[in-house]
Amino acid sequence: MEDLQQFEAFMRAYQDMVYGTAVRLLGNYAEAQDIAQEVFLKAHERFGELRASQTAGGWLKTVTRNLCLNHLTRHRARWRLFTDLAKPGDEESDPLANLAAPDLSEERWDEEARQRWVETGLSKLSDIQRIPLVLYHFEDLSYEDIAEKLGVSLSKVKTDIHRGRLALRKHLLRGNLRPEGMIAQAEE
Repeated sequence: MEDLQQFEAFMRAYQDMVYGTAVRLLGNYAEAQDIAQEVFLKAHERFGELRASQTAGGWLKTVTRNLCLNHLTRHRARWRLFTDLAKPGDEESDPLANLAAPDLSEERWDEEARQRWVETGLSKLSDIQRIPLVLYHFEDLSYEDIAEKLGVSLSKVKTDIHRGRLALRKHLLRGNLRPEGMIAQAEE
């Protein structure tokens, strides 16, 4: 019984990190919940080793990242080259073209609200833009490591990250996108 209570405390300590990592990579809340469950099932199997480990958080983050990448490879369409996508500036086929960012000058945002805003923006990006961007900026992987993990060329990773940054910036600056709870906060 004590092991179960210890594992429950372990899960509570790391659940936000695991789920947040999965949401950023997958861009889908339901899929992220499934991955988080799978991560903690694996953690339960190795709990004897993990409970005393100072690197348990790193292990969980790595397992989460790998499971997300495996999921994307298995269950989503293969990577498409940017040449197959709409040309930049083609607003009819650009999913970000009609989105706008909130007016930051009149609102006071706390760090959590800003994070939700960015994560909401990330969820609007295509997989080929979001995944390399998240791996680089949130998972601190090098371009070379990302290319290896995704099985693409180094130049493709650099291009995808660059275009992902541009799309995210465009998305965040257009407005209309507010994380849950921001409207009430802005009206106070």
